[in-house]
This record gives sequence, C-alpha cells and structure tokens, in this order.
Amino acid sequence: MLAKKTVKNQITLPKAIVDKLPQTDYFEVSIRGEEIVLRPVVKRRVGVRVESVRSKMKALDLTEKDVTAAIRWARTR
Repeated sequence: MLAKKTVKNQITLPKAIVDKLPQTDYFEVSIRGEEIVLRPVVKRRVGVRVESVRSKMKALDLTEKDVTAAIRWARTR
C-alpha cells in the first residue's frame, strides 16, 4: 500500500492498516534503518499510572521523604 506525504508532512494511514490496529489516536514514531516505525500508544485512565507508582512505593517501603531526597539528589547531578 502507498501513502503520500503532503506538503505539511502529513500522511493518511490506509483504512486496511488502521482497521488492524487497536483504537488509538497517538503513535510512537521512530526510525529503524530507512523505515519509519509507528507503534500505537494506548492511553490509560487518569490516575492509573499514579496508583501504580504508589503501589510500588508501598511495596518498597518508600516514603515521600525518600522520594523528595532522591529528587533533590538527582537535580544536583
């Protein structure tokens, strides 16, 4: 299948290709050799990532003070 790049650097994905992908509005774009690679990005519900991080912090027995100290340390590097 062919897709033409417009003067505004836009490409329309062929329907046959889009129909095979999960429903998505965003793609991670990268280059592999001379190929353009598009990977669908699945957006998560708001707060899901935060809860995941909080669960991991609890499992590691980290406190907010630990995180603040780590951020302070990272910013000095």
